[in-house]
Amino acid sequence: HTDYGELERRDAEAFASAAERAGVERIVYLGGPAPRGEPSEHLRSRLAVGEILRAGMVPTIELRASMVIGYGSASWQIVRDLAVRLPAMILPRWLKSRTRPVALDDVVAALIAAGTMPVAGSEWFDIPGPEVMTGRQILERIAAVRGRHIFAIEVPLLTPRLSALWLRLVTRADFSLARELVLGLGEDLLPHDDRFWAQAGHTELVSFDDAARRALASEHAASRSSRG
Repeated sequence: HTDYGELERRDAEAFASAAERAGVERIVYLGGPAPRGEPSEHLRSRLAVGEILRAGMVPTIELRASMVIGYGSASWQIVRDLAVRLPAMILPRWLKSRTRPVALDDVVAALIAAGTMPVAGSEWFDIPGPEVMTGRQILERIAAVRGRHIFAIEVPLLTPRLSALWLRLVTRADFSLARELVLGLGEDLLPHDDRFWAQAGHTELVSFDDAARRALASEHAASRSSRG
């Protein structure tokens, strides 16, 4: 049995070699943040792929985003479902962990800018959003955008692993992915810096509330389109 981390490392090595043979001038890779402590298996794999690509012969820009707020993002779907579907919620300890969620529009702008920005060789950058937020604040703000209020009870003994099982009942996101994402939330996922935005000339970041509104509007439009 080969775990997905090993498969991803092999794929990264194969991709780096293929890019070199094809004469690719630069690789832009969207990965995850590096926590101060021990990363989850999911984050460890994201970081390992970035290291492999940056160690290859093709110059690579690795962009590290934590929670991406936008329609189609797995982490967004999880927090959106929690905030919108539950009238009341038990709050595990890990929802006190902090991160800087970033709007999907800003991530797309970062990917475009990274393709041409003047960087010598390979480099990694954090691409944080404008606001430091706890998991609880994220859920409360999404609910507020929808005109709702979350009634929450803190349960400090509810671990990320147990919470992941609970998510199976609530969210439409793929359970195996949801579990890995939640296991990565045991501690703060904060950027080392935000220098990328200045270097890329993209300093007007979308606020969390606006990003949430755009994501919900895109979801609504997609739902109407699918119904014909």
